[in-house]
Amino acid sequence: MNKLNLIEALQNETDLTKSEAESVVKLFFNEISNSLAKGDRVEIRGLCSFYVKHYKAYAGKNPKTGVPIRVESKKLPFFKCGKELRERVDN
Repeated sequence: MNKLNLIEALQNETDLTKSEAESVVKLFFNEISNSLAKGDRVEIRGLCSFYVKHYKAYAGKNPKTGVPIRVESKKLPFFKCGKELRERVDN
């Protein structure tokens, strides 16, 4: 499923027009992105949670040349599956 499929499913399940459904989906994803950008955790009970993981800077090597390089610190978003979703997929 992609964003367009989600918009169509929302439109079919509600009385929203396609543009209204698209606005709802965009708002949902924008709010998740904005919260993660601020460093907040996003939890959708029964489905999943999103959080930001912080990595410290470290010394690494270029795998092609073997030349040592410095890898800067970074933040990456992570997804953790909820228990109900995990059980539903496993069945």
